[in-house]
Amino acid sequence: MTDVYASELFLLGRKLMKLGEEAIPPSPRAEGGVSTSVRLVMADIAYHPGSSVSEITERTGFPQSLVSLSVATLRDFGAVVTEPDPADRRRTLVRPAEGVVRSGGTPHSAVLIDETIAKAVGAESQHRLPEALAALELLGQLIIPEVYGLGPEPTDRT
Repeated sequence: MTDVYASELFLLGRKLMKLGEEAIPPSPRAEGGVSTSVRLVMADIAYHPGSSVSEITERTGFPQSLVSLSVATLRDFGAVVTEPDPADRRRTLVRPAEGVVRSGGTPHSAVLIDETIAKAVGAESQHRLPEALAALELLGQLIIPEVYGLGPEPTDRT
């Protein structure tokens, strides 16, 4: 087993964030696009339609104020629809607007990261690319299982 230090984890996390931002295509919606955090909130909504702001906050790890602002921005662009929760009218439920999500439930901005990681590991390490991609997927499944459909889902609202 290899020792991993907090500083190494922090640097790896920052590098992975930058790679993720590079891989996400720019938003065509607004002049100059929208921020990566807004696009990630949109992706969460696409994967979990009918979620409350607090559920989106929990899954993304973003502050509630950022999620609320992102939802308002997306609503203003016509990308999402908000409505009161019939079970608790104090809560707001969010779902993608018609035509924003591809068939199969993936957002238009969903992209695979294979090419991005291939460039990051460099030509000399291409033979280890499948191993690196599998390690990233495993780490994601263990740390953020709800994103991979392995964790608890929002309660049924019907």
